[in-house]
Amino acid sequence: MRIVYLGTPDFAVEPLRRLVEKQKACAQCGYEVVGVVTMPDKMINKRGNQLLMSPVKQYAVSEGLPVLQPESLKDEAFQSELRALGADLQIVVAFRMLPESVWNMPRLGTFNLHASLLPQYRGAAPINWAIINGDKETGVTTFFLKHEIDTGDVIYRDVIAIEENDNAGSLHDKLMLQGGETVLRTVEAIVNGTVEAVAQDTMFATEQELRPAPKIFRDTCRIDWSKDVCAVYDFVRGMSPYPAAWLEVTDNDGKVVAVKVYEVAKEFSEHNYEAGTFLTDNKSYAKVAVKGGYVSLVDVQLAGKKRMPVADLLRGFPMQGMKIVK
Repeated sequence: MRIVYLGTPDFAVEPLRRLVEKQKACAQCGYEVVGVVTMPDKMINKRGNQLLMSPVKQYAVSEGLPVLQPESLKDEAFQSELRALGADLQIVVAFRMLPESVWNMPRLGTFNLHASLLPQYRGAAPINWAIINGDKETGVTTFFLKHEIDTGDVIYRDVIAIEENDNAGSLHDKLMLQGGETVLRTVEAIVNGTVEAVAQDTMFATEQELRPAPKIFRDTCRIDWSKDVCAVYDFVRGMSPYPAAWLEVTDNDGKVVAVKVYEVAKEFSEHNYEAGTFLTDNKSYAKVAVKGGYVSLVDVQLAGKKRMPVADLLRGFPMQGMKIVK
């Protein structure tokens, strides 16, 4: 079985690595990765003379795998090159939306690895939204592609616990490792002819049960201080380290200052402060009153400055008397 692999970021390297290592270790594994499709190299300096390869391309090149980097997936020349690879199966991990002429090309179809327990969290940011919503578990799903995004028949789902101190970064790494195992297991089942894919519409009773995972924009990342302690805590860790939650404060001159927030702590307490009231001793703590207690800033970053503990920030940027912009 000839496989073409499509992916770009670090998350997509682990499944490819697992497939290649299994192929090298077992001559009778029943498949061969014959090519890789990834994003074009990016310019990383203003002179335009230094290119950055995607993590998937870096790994593919190190293993001597043929690499295709189309600007457009609908380009006829690219599709001709892809067809020439003679894939029986395509695997998509953290890539981009494929036209039907690409995903329907192999005789065995194309399957995708998604970082949620589908049908929950269809969309671009499943890792972030699972934490933001306070879920205690998530996972990865392999499914066959069809027209509607993230709706194809499910092959395997594997569960991962979301710990209290997980953020989007740590959960990403856990799901990446599990994803490698799940992709390998899926390929082995396809090779052996034991796949029994399940239609997603049989896995939920009503559309209202489904939680979406839409793309995150800058305004999405602004902290809503009308939420309670747990909701704000989950929101910050669901955005950390990227794209990062943020708030704005006005300094004593009335200037608005943006602050990225990477980590906070919860403090449950009764108080009479209005939600969003900013409190600090200008030495060791800065916290915000919310429903049910306080949210203490732990790890922050001013615009144009380095990320740092809040105590370090206060030494050079006194915040007493500041107010949060709501």
